[in-house]
Amino acid sequence: MYKRLSAILFPIATVLLIGAVVWGYQENQEKNAILIKAENQYQRAFHDLSYHVDRLHSELGNTLAVHSASTSSHRKGLVNVWRITSEAQNEINQLPLTMLPFNKTEEFLSRIAKFSYQTGVRDLTKQPLSDSEVKNLKELYKSSAEISKELQAVQDKVISNRLRWMDVETALASQDEPKDNTIIDGFKTVDKKVGEYPELDWGPSVSSMYNRRSVKKLGGTPVTLDTIKDKTAKFLGNSVTGDIKVTENGKGTEWASFTAQVQGANNEVTTLDFTKNGGQLIAYSNNRTIGPKAASYEQAREKASAFLKDKGYSDMTPVAYDEFDNTSTFTFVTKLNDVLIYPEKITVRVGLDTGDVTGIQASDYVYERENRQPVGEPKLTLEEARKYLNSDYKVKYHRLALIENEMFEKVLTYEFGGAINGSDFKIFINAESGVEETIEEIQSRKQGARS
Repeated sequence: MYKRLSAILFPIATVLLIGAVVWGYQENQEKNAILIKAENQYQRAFHDLSYHVDRLHSELGNTLAVHSASTSSHRKGLVNVWRITSEAQNEINQLPLTMLPFNKTEEFLSRIAKFSYQTGVRDLTKQPLSDSEVKNLKELYKSSAEISKELQAVQDKVISNRLRWMDVETALASQDEPKDNTIIDGFKTVDKKVGEYPELDWGPSVSSMYNRRSVKKLGGTPVTLDTIKDKTAKFLGNSVTGDIKVTENGKGTEWASFTAQVQGANNEVTTLDFTKNGGQLIAYSNNRTIGPKAASYEQAREKASAFLKDKGYSDMTPVAYDEFDNTSTFTFVTKLNDVLIYPEKITVRVGLDTGDVTGIQASDYVYERENRQPVGEPKLTLEEARKYLNSDYKVKYHRLALIENEMFEKVLTYEFGGAINGSDFKIFINAESGVEETIEEIQSRKQGARS
């Protein structure tokens, strides 16, 4: 009996053992293949980063070497600087540096990209490089040489010691403080040196990008927790079914704000965020589960518009629409004397099961409204502005709109909505110069958002 069982079970056990070994071997091979692929991607991104920073240094030198009156060479050089810097930024994003303090270098490259792009795209024959901008280029040329030298030193160690980026990822993911990692130490050294560079005058258009909004830039006096509770109760009205819990965020800092939460039925939570100065609402969200789609676009838009009007946001016009997972999102902007103020926008989220509003985001509206500038009058007539359009562009509507252009300047434009080559677009023509400020392609379902 034993021999008979052994004769049957032994081959089966042998087959299972061999199968387990083969399966384990294949799993190990697949895992190794994935690790090798990731390592190769990291190595390629790192070596490309080192190459592009070196090329950045060379291109800045070429731009400085040409005659001061050679505007075409300056434009070509600045566009190349922008392109190379953008490549370097992309390569940094491919490396496992999210938990490594490398933000000073990333911001430095970002500023170079914005500076070179905005300087290069302007008409240099009318507005040549200023003394301050040339000084900036000289400083950037010097700084890029130092960054390139440091990265090449890390690169040499990586190659000579056959260092692996996967070890960097493991070290950064570890809860323990990473110690004695050549690559990590090298990048920390680069970032430290960048942080010690003298502050440059990047100009108002570039600097404005990095002027973060804070409560100090808002008017109004600081409000209390009780005031926020009252504002929350007023905003929610009869839908308040539980206690209102208010917490203060960033107490004592320039980013101080309040968050109010209300627990509802079925584990629904309603959250409202307010500024500390003035207690202005900047966000509202209800996390209820969205059911099957039942409401139409028109019903959702009507409810979104009525909601804003009921909450005190008057003179708002929908300009864009999107839909995902039974939820629609409308973008509303202020309409002032028949001019759309695009920077003053509010996004409204609507559940398409009932058509009720489930959230709004109003931070742009709050901050931009606080610093509104006079709109002014257009210098070009409508017909004069229309002449700057492509002759094949079929205009469906037109209106005046204040927008923020690529130079981060507020400009009055004529907005022309229409079609060309089978697609719909919005084209914004500067109402003073006729310059084509920006073009936006729009999906057919977004057309209905226009009023």
